[in-house]
Amino acid sequence: MNPIAILAAVTCVLAPCVAVAHHGWSSYDATKGITVTAPLSDVAWRNPHGTAKVVHQRKTWDVVLAPVARMESRGLSVEMLGPGKTVTLEGFPRRDGVLEMRVERITVGGKTVELR
Repeated sequence: MNPIAILAAVTCVLAPCVAVAHHGWSSYDATKGITVTAPLSDVAWRNPHGTAKVVHQRKTWDVVLAPVARMESRGLSVEMLGPGKTVTLEGFPRRDGVLEMRVERITVGGKTVELR
């Protein structure tokens, strides 16, 4: 079989999986900003964006960060966001009530970084 045809077939099969795996920003309520100061846990330095967990109002929230390249280009490193590091997160909660926040800016060690 033609290698180009195989590549095209694989791309057609995998493209919907990638689209479903990543969510859009419209699922967050930009009218309800929240600020949380707490230690991070379960930090994952990966793409399409970093993630972590934080306890807010006695509940564990998922934290959606920026892509790794953006965080690093703005001076944020994985060491600064390691598990147990206390940070201040400013962002927006999900509209559907899922305990997840999209972080717009993060302050750690006296440094504030815009993530969007």
